[in-house]
Amino acid sequence: MVVGSGIAGLYAALLAADADEGAAAEVVLLSKGQLEHSNTFYAQGGVSAVLEPGEAAPGDSVEAHIADTLAAGAGLNNREAVRILCTEAAQDIAGLRRYGVTFDADAQGDTALGLEAAHSAPRILHAGGDATGARIARGLIAAVLERAVSGRLRLETGAFVTELTTAGGRVTGVEYLQNGELKSLQAAGVLLATGGAGRIFARTSNPAVATADGLALAWRAGAAVGDLEFFQFHPTTMAMRETAGGPPPLLVSEAVRGEGAVLLDADGHRFMPDYHPDAELAPRDVVSRSIALHLARTRAPADSPVFLDARGIEAARGSGFLARRFPTINAATRAAGYDWTAEPLPVSPAAHYWMGGVSTDLAGRTSVPGLYAAGEVACTGAQGANRLASNSLLEGLVFGRRAVESFLGADSSVGASSDAVPPRAVSAAGGLPLTHASGTPSNDGGQRDFGWAEVASAEVPEGVVNSVPDPGPFSRDALGRLMTAHAGVLRSGEGLREAEAALSAWAAVVRPEIVAEGPDPREYEDRNLLLAARLLVDAARNRTVSVGAHYRADTHHASAPTHSMQRISS
Repeated sequence: MVVGSGIAGLYAALLAADADEGAAAEVVLLSKGQLEHSNTFYAQGGVSAVLEPGEAAPGDSVEAHIADTLAAGAGLNNREAVRILCTEAAQDIAGLRRYGVTFDADAQGDTALGLEAAHSAPRILHAGGDATGARIARGLIAAVLERAVSGRLRLETGAFVTELTTAGGRVTGVEYLQNGELKSLQAAGVLLATGGAGRIFARTSNPAVATADGLALAWRAGAAVGDLEFFQFHPTTMAMRETAGGPPPLLVSEAVRGEGAVLLDADGHRFMPDYHPDAELAPRDVVSRSIALHLARTRAPADSPVFLDARGIEAARGSGFLARRFPTINAATRAAGYDWTAEPLPVSPAAHYWMGGVSTDLAGRTSVPGLYAAGEVACTGAQGANRLASNSLLEGLVFGRRAVESFLGADSSVGASSDAVPPRAVSAAGGLPLTHASGTPSNDGGQRDFGWAEVASAEVPEGVVNSVPDPGPFSRDALGRLMTAHAGVLRSGEGLREAEAALSAWAAVVRPEIVAEGPDPREYEDRNLLLAARLLVDAARNRTVSVGAHYRADTHHASAPTHSMQRISS
């Protein structure tokens, strides 16, 4: 059973349905909304991959991709996860192509490769210019619908999963709401591919469905979660009010800065060279943090926009280049009343991607038998403390496939390790070799060691009294304002303590640790968001030094960072 219809969920469901006869599984795909309702659909930047020799950029290599990913991750990456992510990328790009996804070509007919921030070489594949996520999603959705019609896959949309069912210490299925009715399904394995949680913040690039559902489901089932303090803020989303029921604020892709756009303050000063030698091409956390620090330095209000100036690109590349290269952004900015060929765009950082999540091994297995996770909801360690641009779609592909391989290997127990014998299967998607990461159990006693430091929940020191204002009644807007102010781009111990006090007050009433009752999905989402916010703030309080996307304005940078782990507790 696959829960979620982003790139990880769609791809995994297809691979499971298309595996060789004898290895194929009965597949059920549950989507909270329509299949298009996912972060994947809004992804513009592309997919990073070093392709096979002849297709890769001159001088680029898998080793360089690994190095760039590790550098962006600030030393907290799981190196083996990074190696797998980068070395297996070409295999899953081929998988997308077999499912009908076509990537953009250059004037010579070769695969066009773009350059994005913190990448040392052009290796970003796009589809439809800046509509990469939508093109990939539509291709995979078409393949899913074809298999649903032919009976090879069961599809349930509008299915909001409320709880993971368990028996004997393992996950055995799900309960879900559909059209106001509570239903249940049993499964030999459940793959969470539910995406992120941007809606815990006031400003996000994520769609309305990104309410931390998978993380909350896993946590309540007893699964370990990790690295939750690391939430990436995309530095350039359009500074415009979101329409209720409409799409999230427009994300102006990293690729625009890759083409040469620069950031200006309200006085027209290009400020990024003052903060980092790579200027606008610095890692995302650096750019977002630099914006916040520059606003503070210039005494501008914290919610003030800065300005993305792409006029030089149009001047250098010729009239019409921006419209051809970035058709989605071009249409959206014009619809909002801006001509970005003639004026800078107002932009602000927004919550974009959670590096932390449900802790998994390299086969997508969580600490609870029968439960898998892939994509943004998971924490494989590949992203480290800060995700490299365009590695998110890739991670969903690679580790979604590896989760399927693990399940089809007929060993869904926790703890199969690298000395086990890997069985093999062949995908009907066109010959993709599926090398199972599970297989015959090894002699390690069945206990998987994540290899990451355990961090206990931080409490207020004895004798310290929290004197914070009454947060008022819980609401999503109040939660978003609180998290943005105290757990956003810039954090401090005092601010995090204030956030924890407010969240605790709300939790005493909302009770996010237990499953809601009733037919309204928003009640479940509210509890999921509040639970996720508490877990994030707890992790951020425990990490008292700055590293990656976690910036403590009141402390120094970490010299030897370690992973954080959180487990369910009373």
